[in-house]
Amino acid sequence: MTLTEQEKQSLIDLANEARRRAYAPYSHYAVGAALRTKSGRLYTGVNVENAAYPTTICAERVAVFKAVSEGEHEFEVIAVVTDNGGSPCGSCRQVLAEFGLDTLVLIADGRGRLIKQTSVKELLPEAFTPKDLKI
Repeated sequence: MTLTEQEKQSLIDLANEARRRAYAPYSHYAVGAALRTKSGRLYTGVNVENAAYPTTICAERVAVFKAVSEGEHEFEVIAVVTDNGGSPCGSCRQVLAEFGLDTLVLIADGRGRLIKQTSVKELLPEAFTPKDLKI
């Protein structure tokens, strides 16, 4: 899949705008995500922290779960924005792998600058996927 620079920036800007709605009173590490499905629909997500830390959820998973709840299972690209251009965590990588290792991942900083362009497959080599459950 080839995205224009304008398409990439548009997704990054959408994720950065969503990031303003993050609920991060403990870490103060706001994350925003913007996911585009193969059907062209867009879903945003933000991290939502909780005083009981294990119940916190990341922006990437919020965007994926919103998409899945609307019947979407095929993704093209996800943009993830943090102040410092942080990479998706292991749990988010695994959730993204469930829906396609070829999903493009755009990692950007709070200024909206693209820091890294990669794929789920590159972020999670030798991923455990549904095919691994087949005997």
